[in-house]
Amino acid sequence: MNKTKKMVFLSFLVSIALVIYVIEAQIPVLFPGIKLGLANIISLAALILIGWKEALLIMFLRTILGSIFGGSMSAFMFSIAGGLLSNIIMIVLYKSFKESMSLWTISICGAIFHNIGQLLVASFVVQDFRIYVYLPILLVSAVITGYFIGLCTKFLNAHLNKLSMFKDVISK
Repeated sequence: MNKTKKMVFLSFLVSIALVIYVIEAQIPVLFPGIKLGLANIISLAALILIGWKEALLIMFLRTILGSIFGGSMSAFMFSIAGGLLSNIIMIVLYKSFKESMSLWTISICGAIFHNIGQLLVASFVVQDFRIYVYLPILLVSAVITGYFIGLCTKFLNAHLNKLSMFKDVISK
């Protein structure tokens, strides 16, 4: 595997995820804490196409750079907690159950744990665990957005597999 091609491909994925992250941050939210999480398409695609280390790296770099370009320290804390928990769950599920579990189910579980991670940070910030009463609303949104992200990732992976210049980077 050519390390330069891999670095270029990872940079390509980080830049796409960052652009999506910054654009999505400009979209007004209906409820606090509820967003589509479109940049997670790239992390999930990286998990499937390249591997778990690269997926975590993309999430981490996107979160740091996104917070620098369009966020704050509190946004970083919420994003990194949700992103880490979400990615760890998706990695475990994908590695253990990829043959028997659909991509959108893995994505839904990731979205649920992303919300749990964010609520954990929020409960520390406000020093009150009663903030978890908001969890049912977040879980409904996680199912909807997680399903959508899973479908988008499946579509994206089908097309990224066709890129001949990165055939030796993609692990399939």
